[in-house]
Amino acid sequence: MEPIRFHLAFPVADIALAKTYYGEGLGCQIGRETPVSVILNLYGHQLVAHLTQEELTPQRGIYPRHFGLIFPTQADWQALAERAQARELLFYQEPRWRFVGTPLEHGTFFLQDPFYNLLEFKYYRYPAAIFGEREWALVGDTASYGPGQQLPNPSPRSA
Repeated sequence: MEPIRFHLAFPVADIALAKTYYGEGLGCQIGRETPVSVILNLYGHQLVAHLTQEELTPQRGIYPRHFGLIFPTQADWQALAERAQARELLFYQEPRWRFVGTPLEHGTFFLQDPFYNLLEFKYYRYPAAIFGEREWALVGDTASYGPGQQLPNPSPRSA
């Protein structure tokens, strides 16, 4: 049985540059293309870069919009981080660990493509945290909460 695959379309300002970044940089297989779009295979998931004439501008942080992958092993996650470093891809956030010592512990890094799209790549030390561990009221970076917002408690919620 074929696996279910994820599909994501996103804007780019240059198809050739998108092919170079995603193909040579991240190792995506290049699929069908037209003068205004290209299909990319990112670890078995379909990305489609669509040419836009709209001005593309940097985001003001990692939230709310980014996309990426969760690797099943730390070695796979580390290998992509090393590939990105070797190819001098722009890290929006260097590889690091979040929530160390908790059931939510995971490695993460963010890349920024030439069109300001942010990509996050993760590895969870405990796979149950990918969709579970609901008693922990933490998602993302606590430092990214805006002024006046209460920071979440880094411990489990009371029952």
